[in-house]
Amino acid sequence: MTDLSGKIALISGTGGGMGRAAALEFARCGALVVGCDLNVDGAEETVELVTKEGGRMRSVQPVDLTSEDGVDRWVADAAGEYGKVDILYNNASVARVGPWDEMTYEKWRYSLTYELDIVYLSTKAAWPLLIAAGGGVVINVASVAAHVGAQFVHQHAHGAAKGGVLAFTKHLMISGAPHGIRAVSISPGLIVTPATQPVIDAIGPAGVEGMISNIPSRRLGKPEDVAGLAAFLASDAASYINGADIAIDGGIMAAD
Repeated sequence: MTDLSGKIALISGTGGGMGRAAALEFARCGALVVGCDLNVDGAEETVELVTKEGGRMRSVQPVDLTSEDGVDRWVADAAGEYGKVDILYNNASVARVGPWDEMTYEKWRYSLTYELDIVYLSTKAAWPLLIAAGGGVVINVASVAAHVGAQFVHQHAHGAAKGGVLAFTKHLMISGAPHGIRAVSISPGLIVTPATQPVIDAIGPAGVEGMISNIPSRRLGKPEDVAGLAAFLASDAASYINGADIAIDGGIMAAD
């Protein structure tokens, strides 16, 4: 199992889906998790699940990651309790998808705010603590949509925002290197979560079947798939992986 013993890990969006899976996985690996979410009930339930397994997790909720005050409160909680931060996992995001002719400016701005701006704000707040710790890692969630056009789901704003995450990660790697801070990103394909379920439902059974037929691994992704990769990238075993984007998409991009 990946070893994160004693590491202090900030993970955003732990109220469900990939964030909950990450909180459970990081805690199993020995990390002390500090999560956050707007979803108060979901965030508290994740803490209970981690605790039942014998893990250690704190959570701050509700936290609006588009607010500097909200982000600062979350990061300050970790600093106040543990005195340092070793890992920042920018997992949280909310997208607006739909056909291009229905992509209003409001929807466009919403995606950029909740998928790109929140990565900037969280990283900016945690950065001094990562430096003070003598190094660490920032893991950002990008998307396959940042690399290729989607055939089954219209993702103009989502793809643009996640493309920004990809670029930001590479520049962050340069800024972090002198401080021993690594920056990496993960590009998932379609992962089945409560947030993506409405999109999957809209595609319909035939559409999903068609999508799966184009995935070499012949299935959609699970939150646990991404959580396991994130935990490895956060560990010292991945210390020479820096500035990279790792696709976790069942082979979609490799087969393109």
